[in-house]
This record gives sequence, structure tokens and C-alpha cells, in this order.
Amino acid sequence: PGAPVNISTDDAGLQQAVLNATYLYNNQSNDAFLFKPSAVVRAHGSLFQIVKGFKYLVDFQISRTVCRKRDAHADLSRCDFQPKGLLHQTIQCHFEVWLIPWENEAEQVLSCK
Repeated sequence: PGAPVNISTDDAGLQQAVLNATYLYNNQSNDAFLFKPSAVVRAHGSLFQIVKGFKYLVDFQISRTVCRKRDAHADLSRCDFQPKGLLHQTIQCHFEVWLIPWENEAEQVLSCK
């Protein structure tokens, strides 16, 4: 327990962690457009003692979509990526989240460049 293991990019928990990180980025950014996940580069997870939860460590990319933030009801799954050109942008992110589901708690650290 506690040793990092590779996680499949198809893992539902990983997909939710990446989506949560993307929402966190969108809420913190001043960009006029929403970003959504475009690729998972590397994902590790660690199962700690049963009382401590699960920690995801994810390196992933997010790319700018054509959906604007001012569109209050924009659904990321329906937002296309910006085409190649002036508005196209992809950002590298690292996300760490420690999930304690039985306490409905999560500690998150996101850094994007």
C-alpha cells in the first residue's frame, strides 16, 4: 500500500479527476474560452492505508475549445477544440488529488504551464 501504480487512461476515477482538474483550471483562468482535456500523458495512483484514501498523480494536456465562458450552460463534452491557428492553444498540466470518498473530501493541487 502506498506505492504508486500506473493507471489506465480508461479508469473512471482517473477520467473524473482529470475533468475536475479541468473545471478547476477553467474557474481560475482569465481566458475567454473554456478548455477541456485533450490527452492524458501519464497517470499514477497510490492506495494509502484504508483510513487515508486514494491519491491520483496525473500529467495531462488541456486545449482551448470554441465555447466561451460567458455561455453559462456550455457542456464541455459538446465543445469542439479550436482549429489550428491563432486561437489554438494546448497547456501541460500536473494534478494531484487525494480522495477520501467516505468523508466526501478531496485535497487538490493543480499546476499548468
